[in-house]
Amino acid sequence: MFYTVTFNPALDYVVHPGTLTIGEVNRSRGEELYCGGKGINVSAVLAELGIRSRALGFIAGFTGEAIAKGVAEMGIDADFVKLGAGNSRINVKIKSDAETEINCQGPDIPPEAVDALFEKLSVLEPGDTLVLAGSIPSSLPPDIYERILAAVDGRGIVTAVDATGELLKRVLRYRPFVVKPNDRELGELFGRELKTDAEIEECARELQKAGAQNVLVSMAGSGAMLIDSNGITHRVGVCKGTVRNSVGAGDSMLAGFLAGSQSGDYGCALRLGTAAGGATAFSDGLAKRELIFSLLTQLEEQGGN
Repeated sequence: MFYTVTFNPALDYVVHPGTLTIGEVNRSRGEELYCGGKGINVSAVLAELGIRSRALGFIAGFTGEAIAKGVAEMGIDADFVKLGAGNSRINVKIKSDAETEINCQGPDIPPEAVDALFEKLSVLEPGDTLVLAGSIPSSLPPDIYERILAAVDGRGIVTAVDATGELLKRVLRYRPFVVKPNDRELGELFGRELKTDAEIEECARELQKAGAQNVLVSMAGSGAMLIDSNGITHRVGVCKGTVRNSVGAGDSMLAGFLAGSQSGDYGCALRLGTAAGGATAFSDGLAKRELIFSLLTQLEEQGGN
């Protein structure tokens, strides 16, 4: 079983005003409403790839109920901790000439709710996969990722971490199965601007030395790189298509990689992850199965290792 944790899920309200004029009344040409949050995104794309997962995290108020309903409609089994006060956040995505996002804070998460999450994590069994993705709300302890990985350490649980900065550095000692920085985030970890494949590979291998088993690096328009647990470097180019959406592409890549890695073929896992990320980037919402496999065929025809 796969489990994903989203500490601060949201309703993503996407607005298309055509043009946006600050200080004036702007009228929308259309809107969409999605259940958002990095872990939820991973669960949604796993579902498209035929893999069952359970979404964990915290929800509150009427917006939290809407998130729970939306996640269920996506075919995802959810077991959220329901908070007694506040409302889950609504994030606004304004898509005009440029894409503008307003991400809200969300509810406070009290210690007893954290305890309830750990109780839900206690049922994980050897062979299960746990995905931790995204930033930590200010009301949570800053070491929450470390505490979770410490709680599952030594239990035969596969862990995946999509985080940045110190949050990522602090969990490497627990030897996560995969970490997924993008090239900019990877450079920031080492105080460098990475411009070449050789520089990206050098820093990715440093993360591996620090404990990560597999290091998956997304590189926007340049494709992706993987340093696998055998020390082999894999490189794949970018999918061809028209970018329509920047939200959830990295989460989709992680989901595709995790799905593909079950075969033990890391080259295949990298291609499936890249195809899933591209399918989200080329869609209004998250990746759908048909487009994922269409792009996977495209990547396989391009070659790569």
